[in-house]
This record gives sequence, structure tokens and C-alpha cells, in this order.
Amino acid sequence: MSLADKVLAVNNDLPIRTDLPVHSGKVRSVYWLTEDDSRRLIKEKGYDVAEDAPLAIMVISDRMSAFDCVWSGEGGMRGVPGKGAALNAISNHWFKLFREKGLADSHILDIPHPLVWIVQKARPVMIEAICRQYITGSMWRAYSKGERDFCGIELQEGLEKDQKLPELLITPSTKGILEGIPGVPAVDDVNITRKNIEDNFEAFSFRNKNDIDRYEVLLKEGFDVISDALSRLDQVFVDTKFEFGYVTDAAGQEKLIYMDEVGTPDSSRIWDGPMYRKGKVVENSKEGFRQMLLNHFPDPDILLNKDRMNERLALARDNELPESVMMEVSRTYIDIAEKITGEALPLTDNPKAEIVEVLKNEYGLIQL
Repeated sequence: MSLADKVLAVNNDLPIRTDLPVHSGKVRSVYWLTEDDSRRLIKEKGYDVAEDAPLAIMVISDRMSAFDCVWSGEGGMRGVPGKGAALNAISNHWFKLFREKGLADSHILDIPHPLVWIVQKARPVMIEAICRQYITGSMWRAYSKGERDFCGIELQEGLEKDQKLPELLITPSTKGILEGIPGVPAVDDVNITRKNIEDNFEAFSFRNKNDIDRYEVLLKEGFDVISDALSRLDQVFVDTKFEFGYVTDAAGQEKLIYMDEVGTPDSSRIWDGPMYRKGKVVENSKEGFRQMLLNHFPDPDILLNKDRMNERLALARDNELPESVMMEVSRTYIDIAEKITGEALPLTDNPKAEIVEVLKNEYGLIQL
């Protein structure tokens, strides 16, 4: 069996029973279950959700997304071996730790397979919340050009690239395009301030103003839990993205939860501790792949300039990356997953067949 065959590249064609079109993102596909199947599973499995809560099957792929494009490798490798399993295993680990430490629940109700989550439908808060402990990436690019105001936070003079910040900073941006919010341009992923959120909390889908404080507490506590655990592995937690939503539990109680994924190499920067202390940044996250792409192509502006999106999509479509690059990314993801979880990552030769079998035999969700 070739490496390409072991990669789960297409994850929106599984025979899962659903009345709605499959929603396929860059990495995950979501199958909304029928109302009958949702109610049946809630009852059979005893999930702590309202009896009429909509449930979905979320299947992660091994696709490699960066700069808003999906990249592939030579020999028909349309993804990175082990990447999906690594992302799920890391998120599962952190979500479980958050629950154990009394922070908040997540949208995940069940994990039938290493590449699959059963999730409840959440009402998302329309913010991508970035926590930063070091100055790097877009913050450093802005700072090096002389900007000192970042998401309404005044940065001090004299900071150096990759330096630890005096305190953890929360630098939110919009999730999707939000219309009609004063001072917030109607474009995706635009930086916002805490004052923007306070003045327009309903437009960002917060239920009340107090939940802004709650969300900030969950951000900081979540960051600290991951950062402390990684520091024990001599890894540096640099920055990360969190997403939140609201769900209703079986008792009818509405609560704010973590959703999407947390603390993964896709949503975070993680640096190797020993190398950082020697003054060298070694990425244990997707950032290493991004840097490789910027060095690989002669005109990196195509990847950085949102006005050149058509050229960027063509670049990703027309250029297969060397197999060695895809395998290096695979090693990065598998290694950090095994470090974090302390367990060997469960890899599979035929993920699709396995997923269908478990969803058929244990959940009764496959169309016959």
C-alpha cells in the first residue's frame, strides 16, 4: 500500500445518514444527523445535552491547509500521513484536561474513532480569540513597521522578535464577515478591540456583557493549562487560537464552551524549548510548513498578500510539494502528539473502512 493510500484526503463522501448537505471545511467535514438519529443517540448514549439537540459527525482529514489553500505532494499525496489523528488526539487531550480542572466543556460528546468526533451543535461566538505570550508572526510584522497599538493594546518600545511578552495578550479578530458593527470593517479575520466587543456584544453573539469576562477567564486559564503542561515537556507555548460557543445541557442550562480545536499545531505555535534557549526557533507546529512555503516559492508576496488570492490558489493547485516535505510535516505532527498525550498515535491503513464499520456497528448511522 502506498503512502498516498494511507492518507484520508477526501472526507465528505462517507455513507453517513443525513438530510443536509455535508459541510466540508479545509480540514474537517461535518455530517448533521437526522433528528431521529440525534434523539436516539442522546437517549442510548446518555449524552448530557437537551433531548432535541442537533448532533453531527465530524470527520477530520489529513489535508494540509496553509495561507487559506490546501497543498498536496508528489505521488498523489493529497495530505499528510497521521496529521488528522494527531490533531484530534491533541485536542482530545486538552479538552479532557480542561474538564478535569473545572474550566469548561467542549462541543465533543463522543470519540468513536481517532479521526471522528460526535459533536453537539453550538451557537458560536463570532470571535477568533488569539492568546499571545511571545511577539512573533503578524504581531511582530506590525510592530517592526512601527505599529504600537495592537487590538487596542499599547505595546511598549524596545521589544525584539520572538521575545516573551511582559504578560499574556488577548488579541481577538472577527470570525467570518460581520456587517454593521461601528468601527469594524465587514471583512473576515479583522483585528478588533475589547471595546468593540463590549459595545457590540450581541453582534458578536455573546448572550450578555458578563460573558465577555467569562470568555477572557477561559482564554487565560486554557492557555495556562496548556502552557504549563508543555513546559513540563520542555516545549514553549507561543500563541494559540480559541473559539467558543453556547450549548444547552440536559437540565436546560445554557453554558459557554470551548469548540473547534485547542492547542494543536494547526491552531498554535509551539517551539522547542532547548533550541529557543540557544537563540534558535524550531517550530513544532504548522508555522514550520508556512515558513518552508515562503522559502520554497520565488515570490512569497503571493502567499502573504490577500489581494493575490487567485495567484495563490493557482500556486497550490499547480505545484506538488516534494514527498520529503510532506513526511517532515508528518513527523512534526506525530512527534508532538505523542509527546503531549504520552501515547503512541493510533494510525490506520484504511481509515475510511474503519470509520464506516464503527459508525455502522456501534452507532447505527450508516445508510444501508
